[in-house]
Amino acid sequence: MSGAPESVAPVGIETVDYHTAGEPFRIVTGGLPPVPGDTVAERRAIAQATVRRGRLDEVRRLLTREPRGHAGMYGGFVVAPDDSEAHLGVLFWHKDGYSTACGHGTIALGAWAVDSGLVAAPDNGTARVRIDVPSGRVTAVVHRAGGLTTAVAFQNVPTAVLARKVPVATSRGTVQVDLADSGACYASLAVPSVDRAALPELTALAREVRAALLPAYDLYGVILHQELPDTPSGPSQRNVTVFADGQIDRSPCGSGTSARLALLAEDGRLAPGEELRHESVVGTVMTGRLLGHHPRGVLTEVTGQAYRTGEHRFLLDPRDELGTGFLLV
Repeated sequence: MSGAPESVAPVGIETVDYHTAGEPFRIVTGGLPPVPGDTVAERRAIAQATVRRGRLDEVRRLLTREPRGHAGMYGGFVVAPDDSEAHLGVLFWHKDGYSTACGHGTIALGAWAVDSGLVAAPDNGTARVRIDVPSGRVTAVVHRAGGLTTAVAFQNVPTAVLARKVPVATSRGTVQVDLADSGACYASLAVPSVDRAALPELTALAREVRAALLPAYDLYGVILHQELPDTPSGPSQRNVTVFADGQIDRSPCGSGTSARLALLAEDGRLAPGEELRHESVVGTVMTGRLLGHHPRGVLTEVTGQAYRTGEHRFLLDPRDELGTGFLLV
């Protein structure tokens, strides 16, 4: 718990909140201090190096900690893109810092860019929203019908398989994991069952795997996946992705789905034209497909839907003894 008040001025931090397949995404649209750096990647590196220090990170803490947020909160600072070819840039953040990629956030940003009028879109058809993220440039294809957004498909940076069947010693015995980089590095581990009752055990296993692999890999998340019966369109899996320091993704994980697509393709389980049905621990679904090959891996597209949940203006009273808040994890 924070003690004395922190230095965030009582100015309004304005946000528009969405959820993508159950995972929150808080888009900060106003009240940010200047964000240093010439590119989105450089801004992220500077922000990550100043975690828990400085005005910008006070805003992150204000929005991810109780009573304004919670340990599972995710969001992004809207910043300038790297050049005029993109519509916007974003710094993704969570309770522990700043990530290099976020698929569910990209889907939410695509919906928001159209909803807000930042990017013009037809009532019926598609609009392409180009977004600079720390791992590169991605595109959100926003599908519209009757003036409403019906789905958003994000086309990711190339995804590369890094390693297969890496043995990892855990308190539950040695497990084998596969690793892929889809803008962030994910370890994939097959488990017999993914359900809410098993979340404490699965989260503990994921934290052990991540801790064991961090010396060798810049590992962001661990995907624990269960095989489901194939659909007529292709394979089907249920997963829970545990990222950062034990944060549970409520969605099927957008960039994690890209990682799964690359691994399934290398296994020969995903043919051109087929789709992966990817289900989350709360029952929501994203679909993923291969778009083609690239010198740095495979090109993927992941489709989901984001819904606006609110608009906010957050304040911090300088007399508030909790400061930017606290986390109960």
